[in-house]
Amino acid sequence: MDNFLNLVTTQGEAIFGSLWPLVWALVRIVIIVLPMFGCVAYLTLWERKLIGWMHIRLGPNRVGPLGLLQPIADALKLLMKEIIAPAQASKLLYFIAPIMVIMPAFAAWAVIPFQAKMVLADVNAGLLYIMAISSIGVYGVILAGWSSNSKYPFLGAMRASAQMISYEIAMGFALVTVLLTSGSLNLSAIVASQEQGVFADMGLNFLSWNWLPLLPMFLIYFISGVAETNRHPFDVVEGESEIVAGHMVEYSGMSFAMFFLAEYANMILIAAVASIMFLGGWLPIVDLPILRDIPGFFWLFGKTFFLLSCVIWLRATLPRYRYDQIMRLGWKIFIPISVFWVVVIGAWVVSPWNIWK
Repeated sequence: MDNFLNLVTTQGEAIFGSLWPLVWALVRIVIIVLPMFGCVAYLTLWERKLIGWMHIRLGPNRVGPLGLLQPIADALKLLMKEIIAPAQASKLLYFIAPIMVIMPAFAAWAVIPFQAKMVLADVNAGLLYIMAISSIGVYGVILAGWSSNSKYPFLGAMRASAQMISYEIAMGFALVTVLLTSGSLNLSAIVASQEQGVFADMGLNFLSWNWLPLLPMFLIYFISGVAETNRHPFDVVEGESEIVAGHMVEYSGMSFAMFFLAEYANMILIAAVASIMFLGGWLPIVDLPILRDIPGFFWLFGKTFFLLSCVIWLRATLPRYRYDQIMRLGWKIFIPISVFWVVVIGAWVVSPWNIWK
């Protein structure tokens, strides 16, 4: 891999000269973003298939073999639909809102390491960057509700923003515990810190990952991520029986689809970050020669896919919460528990029984 990258750099500098760093950055961005669009599209198909199997019914199976062309058909349908803006809407903010929702979900991937030395920007403040950029999406939700100049979208936007902000606090505390144990904000360093310790020396990598000593925070982060993305059973923002379609009820066509693209892109991001923070990222489950030969990207993909399937499983299983139950869970349960565990982990790290040295 290093020899290939050196060859590409040499040839690129010979062709583009001083513009090569900019061209190479754009190429790497395209290499990350285009597959992400494909993953988002086919995550919708996997959700419909998995829920169909859980409910003992057929999922999409008509468009293409095994229904594999269904996401493409859905995309073409949405692209051909007319985009209608309300007459009294604030047009500029109305069309900016979907972009502000979807762009942070893709921008956060700039610091996600797919395997060792395979990351767009290996910055030391990667974890801080993800926490900052992912919190911008709430502005798009608020703008969507307010700029539509309609009461239903505005009420949905207020509910969505309150829910997102509430669970972001618990997610932030969960990531703080990972920072305390790894001693770094660099995502690659966080993964590297999880292949150290007694169990890792024995070859039992999965027992050295953060999910075991930080299990309460792992569960809080994962459940808060489900609530953060307005997924079932926390989807009262879009609950048709309660408030129509929430903040995006006045949108149509591709502008409407961008909100759902952002939801699925955020699902993938939350699952990938959880895999890196708590499940060892690209590290294999056990340290065996045959498993070490598998590229780290496939391990990260497998762990992310497993967590995404768990999110879909929740949708197929649990009833929707009331809004007051959702807010009580965030403020009265998750935040106090997460604050308590930050103190516990902090004391554990500075104690003689520190297992992360």
